[in-house]
Amino acid sequence: MDTRQTTQTTQTTQTTQTTRRPVTVIGLGPMGQAMAGAFLDRGHPVTVWNRTPARADGLVARGAVRAESVRDAVTASELVVLSVIDYDAMYATLGGLDHDAFAGRVLVNLSSDTPDKARAGAAWAAARGAAHLTGGVLTPPSGIGSADSATYYSGPKEVFDAHRTALEALTTADYRGEDPGLAALLYQLNMVMFWTSLTSYWQAVALAGAHGLTAGDILPLATRALDLTQFLEFYTPRVDAGDHSGAVDRLSMGLASARHVLDTVRDAGVDGTLPAAVVDLFRRGVEAGHAADSCSSLVEVLSKS
Repeated sequence: MDTRQTTQTTQTTQTTQTTRRPVTVIGLGPMGQAMAGAFLDRGHPVTVWNRTPARADGLVARGAVRAESVRDAVTASELVVLSVIDYDAMYATLGGLDHDAFAGRVLVNLSSDTPDKARAGAAWAAARGAAHLTGGVLTPPSGIGSADSATYYSGPKEVFDAHRTALEALTTADYRGEDPGLAALLYQLNMVMFWTSLTSYWQAVALAGAHGLTAGDILPLATRALDLTQFLEFYTPRVDAGDHSGAVDRLSMGLASARHVLDTVRDAGVDGTLPAAVVDLFRRGVEAGHAADSCSSLVEVLSKS
């Protein structure tokens, strides 16, 4: 092997050693399992911990190390990924550890919670000598390990930059800024639209079923109805400009349509909780003086608690 080949081999080895850093994953529900598996697939040494140790069995068979205690898990790696239900679960899991366990660690909290909870969690970590990155994962477990999936991150940029390569074993890493609450906010904005849209689909499936149609029967209708791209592109500049003029649509017409939906649901003997809430929102908008305005005027109604 000539000198140039030797140099290239050495550089490749050094790069591999740098990018395949040890990682700890705490929380082995479906998402945590997928994350630990993705790190293993990329060649990272992976330590795992879960309250129910048996959940780690499959990962251990693939080469992960099962930590005997949560302290052992935290101290095993500089990069510690949390996949638990929320920040209260983080405190319940890690709160009993002495501060020395956190010194020099990077806690990447990929749990769902509010922006304020994320900011408080970052301060909690900092008080223990750890850095904190907030993450908002925009994919189900099946999308982990794919560059087509994405995760929002926020927190100290130098910390994100140092661990970006490792984090991109999970998804494309989309850094959004220093504020630890920002990734949580963007994630919750996504979930506002996701859960509301998906619940509307479930409502439609229930209504279709009452009339003898299956989910398969209405799939083409559902995919078209839930593709709101043209509406979003139309409303976005108008909303940003504060323009809710009713030249194209009017809230009074929207209220009438929403009532027709509710009547159709009730006539079929199907639960009407969701469409009734929509009717109530539209009614409040009309009562607030927006009857002749665009349905986008509901932004003004929703902006006031």
